[in-house]
Amino acid sequence: MSDEKTREKVIIHTSLTGIIANLFLVGFKMAVGFVSGSIAVILDAINNLSDALSSIITIIGIRLAAKKPDAKHPMGYGRVEYLSALIVSALVLYAGITSLIESIKKIIHPDAVDYSLVSLIIIGAAVIVKFLLGRYVSAQGKKADSAALVASGSDASFDALVSLSVLISALLYVTTHIAIEAWVGAAIAILIIKSGLEMLQGTLDDILGMSIDKNMAHAIKQYVRTLDPAIHGAHDLILHNYGPSHFVGSIHISIPDTMNAEQIDSLTRKITDAVYQKFGVLLVGVGIYSCNTKDDAAAKMRQQVQQILSDHEGFMQMHGFYVDEQKKYCSFDMILNWNVPDRQALYEHMKKDVENAFPDYTFRITLDLDI
Repeated sequence: MSDEKTREKVIIHTSLTGIIANLFLVGFKMAVGFVSGSIAVILDAINNLSDALSSIITIIGIRLAAKKPDAKHPMGYGRVEYLSALIVSALVLYAGITSLIESIKKIIHPDAVDYSLVSLIIIGAAVIVKFLLGRYVSAQGKKADSAALVASGSDASFDALVSLSVLISALLYVTTHIAIEAWVGAAIAILIIKSGLEMLQGTLDDILGMSIDKNMAHAIKQYVRTLDPAIHGAHDLILHNYGPSHFVGSIHISIPDTMNAEQIDSLTRKITDAVYQKFGVLLVGVGIYSCNTKDDAAAKMRQQVQQILSDHEGFMQMHGFYVDEQKKYCSFDMILNWNVPDRQALYEHMKKDVENAFPDYTFRITLDLDI
């Protein structure tokens, strides 16, 4: 979603819908829980309360993330959204742990429960409401590219299953007088804890930084290659995420060694403008790899080096190859598979093989990342 104002409105509107729906559910479920004496229903209500708090935190997060950049935070406040998602995850985890403790108490010291027809209808209606709310919030979260909303939507869908299990345990008690609601409460709590841990892991991954989406990286590099016939290749795309829709980065391009500074300057400006217009990605740097066009010997040497590297398992790609015959200097980047146990050791071994094959040359070989 390119329009940040529209994105903010979608997130806030969706979060407000979630708050209102969850607060209604909290009120009804708390009433049913205390009247019937069901710990499972009460814990379900507490879970809905944590959902409402999560939505409030999401709204606060999106408003703070929308603050304009300043001298202290020149890249803006977009990452505040990740912090809000982290708080949401922690709340879910806390709700799960406290719910488990209360359920264990009820298992050890069970209380009598008494479900009325009205209470069963309310629990059944809650199942439907949470299911619809979960689908709605998840869809809006994906539309707005909001990790916090997607997490809230998944949690709401999960809550529908939780409420369904409470309804089943209540119906079982009404029909058979077998009380399993404390055990159901414990099972609910464990599932809530699991959900909280998964949400926490996903949010921490966003904060720590993950690999660029492969499809996005491929699309940008392919697009850059098509911008001008002089571009022989696009490599080393690096993107830094300052919020779900704010990317800043750099890229390297391979161009003929006959181009002058004026031509290169014009080309790099063309690339940065075009990429920003199409993808909304700000490229703050376009590095240059010079390609040999004046010397056939360089092409032959490239083939030989490529063969030496290809003989090693784990080698993926070589790019940025350039030879200066007068200075007997050669430079290039190579990419190794992440599955290689010791990438540095393999790099050193491959570098030595290349240097032994061309003892008269000085090599600058960079171990690049598969991005």
